[in-house]
Amino acid sequence: MALLESVTTCLSPAVHYVICELGFEKTETYDINNIVSESGEVCWQAITDHVCYLESDQIVDYMKSIRSLGPVCESVNLHFKSMTKKQFVAQYALWFQWTNYTELFLEVFDVLQYAQPTEIALGLMKLTSCLERALGDVYLLIGKDCPFLLRDLLISEELAVIFGQTVMNVLRVFIGSPYGLNLRNVLWHGFASPQEIPVKYCAMLLFLTAGLGQLLQTYLLQTKHILIHRPYVTFTSLEELNIFPLNHETLSLAEELVKLSSFVLKMMLPFWLAALTAFRQGRYADSTILLLPQLEAGLRLLFTATNKCPNRLLTAEVSFSVMSMLAKHLSNEDINQLPLVLEEPAMASILKEFLWDFLNHQEGPRVRDHLSHGEIDLKTFPREVANQIVAFAVILLCRFSDEDEIAFKEHVVIKPLMNCASCYCSRFHPISRVKKQVLECMKSIHLWSELPVVPEEQIQAVKGFEGNAEASTFVLKTSEILSQLHQCVPQSCYSSDEPANSDQIDRLLTELCDMRICTLYSPRSVLEILVVFRKIITQCHQVSGQVIASLELRYNQWINKMLRSRQRQNYLRMLNSIKFLSPVLRLILVMVTLELVNIHLVDKKNAFDYQQYLKFLKSVLQYTENLVTYTNPEKNKWDETMELTNKALTKIKSFSDKKLMLMQLAT
Repeated sequence: MALLESVTTCLSPAVHYVICELGFEKTETYDINNIVSESGEVCWQAITDHVCYLESDQIVDYMKSIRSLGPVCESVNLHFKSMTKKQFVAQYALWFQWTNYTELFLEVFDVLQYAQPTEIALGLMKLTSCLERALGDVYLLIGKDCPFLLRDLLISEELAVIFGQTVMNVLRVFIGSPYGLNLRNVLWHGFASPQEIPVKYCAMLLFLTAGLGQLLQTYLLQTKHILIHRPYVTFTSLEELNIFPLNHETLSLAEELVKLSSFVLKMMLPFWLAALTAFRQGRYADSTILLLPQLEAGLRLLFTATNKCPNRLLTAEVSFSVMSMLAKHLSNEDINQLPLVLEEPAMASILKEFLWDFLNHQEGPRVRDHLSHGEIDLKTFPREVANQIVAFAVILLCRFSDEDEIAFKEHVVIKPLMNCASCYCSRFHPISRVKKQVLECMKSIHLWSELPVVPEEQIQAVKGFEGNAEASTFVLKTSEILSQLHQCVPQSCYSSDEPANSDQIDRLLTELCDMRICTLYSPRSVLEILVVFRKIITQCHQVSGQVIASLELRYNQWINKMLRSRQRQNYLRMLNSIKFLSPVLRLILVMVTLELVNIHLVDKKNAFDYQQYLKFLKSVLQYTENLVTYTNPEKNKWDETMELTNKALTKIKSFSDKKLMLMQLAT
């Protein structure tokens, strides 16, 4: 890739000047005793006086402020370097407690002593994310909904009230404003190389964090407020994230690949090597923090090269995110060429589906968001998540190796990884979540048949109870509709002519859910339908759970002769009702899953047909919601359930008739 050799920085000339030169233009030094007292108290006025403003109003003049604050930062850096760890802890450790992560800031002090560029950059990324989280906690002392973006948090009136506007202006010079140094963003988005981040800015942010702790203590004493830290986000269902195999041999090969791959910008190589080292050492949060920005940088390199827009490689605009790089179209509506450079459809699929899964889908781990906003406890960051990010990185390194790619892909260590990649499908797209819900609901309904029920002879012995013949009618009606729907099942999916019992229906559902469905670039209409699908299945699952609870409870009460006459009658009506309720719920699952398999057809409906379709689905949803109410153990409205089901089956039959007719016309 010709572009690769010519790239020496991802900072635009203007941003490179601001970060690497502007703060070094003034060479005078400041007496540290005017900036901090012997006891470690930050003299804020000595800092805020260096923030400059435009003459017309009180808008910060970022260029002049950075230039003026440069020597202050250097004085603070030298001050920290002159201290022992014991001295630093004695003077400053107390003032980091408000962040809820004191040890991180002590770790950053250690990093400053050695000033190794990669570690400085890593320390800054961790510091800024933790600082953002802590500032959000402070915001909630008097505010309600904490802003999601750091820049919005820093300009909030709430923080200005607590810390003072001039103090917040100092922070905005360093982080949170695209017109300032913007250190957080240039690092977290993979624009800055290790050598491009001055050590003194890391030192200054460490110093400012301690100063904020001092101001906060004064505020808390005056107002009697208590600072409450929000709980960390925890990753759930880690087994769903265990996708790609990774071992020490793979890591060793990866260390060679990073030096050969055209996916890696040479000035970013230290980040890659440090990430792999961190993973080996069990520092999984550090490994992931180092890798995520480099994945973005590598994808940006591919995107700009394939779409012939090299200028976008440099400190791109805010809207130019990983997700926008994976969009179907460019901002000018041209086709995005990035998927084409991947050549194999499988590689394009894993690139987009994996990144959407791990970074963007709301029910996915959203690793980047949670890490960069300080929402995760770095000390307990799970290996499973880091494992997948590293493995995914190895796949891309291998795909874009300058050496013999085929040899790498067939390597005994890499081949299992590439095989997994070739069959990857989304775990967290709404389509995938519907599938998961269907299978879980199916298993729940299957449990009904395993629960103990009163023997038939005991039922016949109950005076005054007559089984309702309508139950059998509903079962036949359900079978008829299912028979129609079965004609819409893809031929490759199901071997039997027709599902004749519950086990065959469950097997059909399993095979339908195993079918690969495209999840990329889902239009709004599809997403709207998926929301309704999910609500329907949720209600069905709740009905099943309530039936199971009622069956277990009433059976035990029957055996122990704890039911009054009326309760016995109601229990028997329930037993009669579940004879048809089980197949009806299975029918709804089959209908939804078949519609899911053909979800791509939704976007082809005209406006009228779409609204009619949506109306029908919402009527099914209404039925399931009413079922939840009627089957509640406290309600037990089984006769009403029968009447409700009769109406619902009539609507579903009408839908099935129309669907079958349209299918026959099409053939």
